[in-house]
Order: sequence, then structure tokens, then C-alpha cells
Amino acid sequence: MTAVPAVTHGVRVPGSERLFRQVVLWVPLAGIALFFLYPLAIIVVRSLTQRDGSIGFGNYTEFLSLGYLWTVIGNSLVMSGITAALCVGLGLVMAYAMSRTRMPLKWLVSLALALPLLAPSLVQALGLIFMFGRNGLISKFTGIELQVYGLPGLVMANTIYALPQAVMILMVALRQADRRQYDAALMLGASPWRRFMDVTLPGLRFGLLSAAFVCFSVTITDFGNAAVIGGGYPVLASEIYSQVVGQMNFNMGAVVGILLLIPTLLAFYLEKIAAQRHTMAGEGALPVEPNRWWPRDVPLWGFSYLGTAFIVAVMGIVVYASFVQLWPYNLGFTLKNYNINLQGGYASLWTTIYAALITAVLGTLMLFAIVLAERNLSRTKAKLLYLLAIVPVGVPGLVLGLSYVLSFNTRAMFPGILYGTILLIALCNFYHYHSQGFLTMITGMRNVPRPLEETVASLGGGVGAQLRDAVVPVMMPTLVSVFFFLFMRGMVTLSAVIFLITSKLSVAAVTVLRLDQTGRSTQAAAFSVIIMVIVLAAMGVMRAALWWQARRARMVAAGG
Repeated sequence: MTAVPAVTHGVRVPGSERLFRQVVLWVPLAGIALFFLYPLAIIVVRSLTQRDGSIGFGNYTEFLSLGYLWTVIGNSLVMSGITAALCVGLGLVMAYAMSRTRMPLKWLVSLALALPLLAPSLVQALGLIFMFGRNGLISKFTGIELQVYGLPGLVMANTIYALPQAVMILMVALRQADRRQYDAALMLGASPWRRFMDVTLPGLRFGLLSAAFVCFSVTITDFGNAAVIGGGYPVLASEIYSQVVGQMNFNMGAVVGILLLIPTLLAFYLEKIAAQRHTMAGEGALPVEPNRWWPRDVPLWGFSYLGTAFIVAVMGIVVYASFVQLWPYNLGFTLKNYNINLQGGYASLWTTIYAALITAVLGTLMLFAIVLAERNLSRTKAKLLYLLAIVPVGVPGLVLGLSYVLSFNTRAMFPGILYGTILLIALCNFYHYHSQGFLTMITGMRNVPRPLEETVASLGGGVGAQLRDAVVPVMMPTLVSVFFFLFMRGMVTLSAVIFLITSKLSVAAVTVLRLDQTGRSTQAAAFSVIIMVIVLAAMGVMRAALWWQARRARMVAAGG
């Protein structure tokens, strides 16, 4: 039986294409509803479920009456506030040095900033302990024992963790500045310092706000560094873990999750406003070319190189410690640390690789589908879909992971078939990074020319031909980037999956945490190095794939 063509906006659309549009719209929406909205609704309900099973605010009243709660909240705000301020200050220096000066060895600074992204967040804390801890190299060779545990260590570790994101945001902000404003200031006789104060800083205000909000939100929700170097300085991230794992109080854990969600959503909302205003301010701007001015450049370069050296030292000492016989007493070379004798050995590493691959494949397909659907929606519906797709970025991984436990570790829903599986870990990872992947994918989709699709359609090509000949070739670099982004983030995530592990199923980041907590710090370093090598290899494959795609595109253009 032949399908009856449908009519959409005055255009006759074949039945097969109409079915395709419905599938690419409703399958991703069903995924968001089932694996994001539903778990969040469950965590809200559980936070309101009182001891007698009734619904009310008893859990909130009980928790808010606890004397130490305000200390925990204050600790979290102080730690994340200091970290955000440091990240913005350091990030501005490094971003300015790389964007506005002719900085030598700029690639080295960029490489150093990429290092914290190659490993779970707790690795920064591990490196700081190897350097400044009670048995650190600094203590061993100088006899000076620095107080690295607690607030100082958390601030340093989280600054290293969040600094790359601040630098990236501020570099984008600097690139969107308008050269004409600087030309006008120069004609009016403004000195370089006045141009910076009167033109650069005002133009950066929204970028600075965005960087501050992002750094605040990612550090107040991070669990890895808090677990390793937090010491006796409790924060909300460690408190939610204590309530769920230590006391098995899931309802109270849900309360802490909601409390953790509030500042993150607020920071997300303010960051989006700042980003939108900055984008509007940068439209139609002429790029500013880097120049030389030695009184400015030398301090900026020196500061950037010092920051680079510190990051490399912290990450590098973890690699060094992985080959040490007995830290810090016998620094001789050995490979025994790579013989992981924790229960399961390297099983968690293979689990992580499988989960990351599922995250990458499933996530790339789902995100590709949703941007295809968004392309064919009306303006109002497209805005609603866009909003729904970016909302997950405001939910901390720790809260999302807890919501998965409360939602899927029950026979009332899905008869418990998902809990304790690699698939659930992969789904949690995907929806944790859903927004970032979506924004990248939709940017790539906007580069696909409509006339090209219309040309294929006018030649009799259906939806399959349009995808094959018009959409996918243009989108291929974006698809490759999103695939490897999801894979690499899936390899290093800790907070989002810490509640999803079982006695039979674990992930690599949790194994690193367990090794460190049991006193096997050099084995934790070895396991971290393996994770970093895998992520670094994935990054290399991604760059090679993107280079091959670009080369192929040039050859096709030259042949045409």
C-alpha cells in the first residue's frame, strides 16, 4: 500500500519523510523524558517523602535544623567563591596572553590547560598530595610540611580543574571584541593601559561573569577532589555522599541533592544571560589582531608560563609516582604499581571503556536526531526544544547519579533491569553531557546549506539521499568531535556515576578513589595514568580523523 503524502506548511511531504521526522523528534524527546525529567521528578518526590511515608517538608525541616548544615553550606560557598575568583583572574591573564599578544610557545600553554581534562577530577588532588602532602616531595626535601588538606587543597585542586574552562570562555570573549573601538581609542591618544581599562574590560564583563558562574557551578558540585583532599572540610558534595552511602538515608540524600541543585541552576541561569548578552554585543565585530608591547607582554608571558609549569608539575608528579617503588622513601623505578591487585583488577577499566563507547555512539545518534528534528520545526517549537535540550547542563552529575539510583534501583519501575548495568552508566554519562554535545551539534547543523538539501530533493532524492549527499558530509567533523567528546568525558566522569556502581560493576575513576582511600596511592596514580593515556589516544585519533576529513574536503573541492 502506497503511503499518502502529507502536507506541511504548504509543501507536500512524502509519508516516509514524515515518519522519519516523527522518529528523529520523538525518540530523543522520549529519552530526555525517561532518563532526565523522570529521575529528577523522583528525586524531588523522595526529598518530600517523610519517615511515615507522607508527603511534606519534614525532611527539609529536619535537615535545616542540623547545626553543622550551615557550616557545610558556608564551606561550599566559600570554597567555590574563592575558586571562581582565582579561575577568572588567572584565566584572564592566560587568555589575554594567548589572544592579544604574540606569545611564543602558546601551544605549550594550551597543552598544559588540556591536561586536567584527561583525567578524573580527583587526580589533581592526588598530584597536590604527592607534592605538598605529609609525605610529599616538598616536605621530604625541604622539611617544611604545608597544610594542603582542607580548604587550601580544595581551592588549588578545583582551580586546576576549572581553569581550562575559564580560559576557553574568556578567549572566546576576547575574540569577539571589535577592533574599531581600539582604533578610535588610539586616535584619541589613549595609552595601552587606558585602552585595556576603558575598552577591553567593559567588553569582557559578560565573559567574566560567564566564566565565574561556570567555575562556581562545576566546583561546588565536584566530588572527586573533595573526597581525596577535603580532609575535615565538609562540603555539600561530600555530605550527599555521606548521607546516601554512609547512612543509607536516601530521602535525606535527596534533600541535599535539591540544595545542591539550587545554586547550580541559579549559576546556570545567570551564565546563560551573560553569554547571550555577550554574543549580542559581539555581533558584526572586526577581530583584534595580536600586537607586541614588551612592558605588558613579559609579565603576562611569565605569569602564564608559571601557571603552565604548576599544572604540568601537578599532573606530571602523578605520572612519576606511578613508577616509584615506595613513595616517598624509595624513589627507584618499578612497574609493580601497574599490577593492580584490588578486587577486579582492571575490570573497571574495561567497563569504563565499554560504557564510554556506548555513551559516544548512542549520544551522537540521539543528538544528531534531535538537531535534525529542530531544523524542521517552527520557530516557537524549535525554541522549546532548544531549551529542553540545554537544561541538563544545570543539573550536577552527583544529583543526576543519585536520581538514577532512586529511579531505576526499584522494581516498581523497569523491574530493576537497568540498575547495575553498563547501559545505565552510559545513559547517565550521556545526559550529564547532553547540553554540551547538543550545542556543538546544532552549531554544526547550522553550517549545512538549505539550498544543497533542496537541490538533492529536486533531483528526486528522498530523506536518505539528503542525509547522505547534503547533511552528513558537512556535519562529519561535528559528528566526529561530539563522538570523541562524549567518549573522553565518559572515561573520566566520577561524580555522575559514583552512586551507580555495585559490588560487581565499577568504573575506572571509582577504582582510583578506592585505591587512594586504601593507602595505595602509587597504584591510584598508575591507574590514573592509564586513563590519561587512553583519553590522550582518543584525542589523537579525533585530531587525525578531523585532519583526514579536512583533507578529503579540500580534494573534493579541488576536483570540483
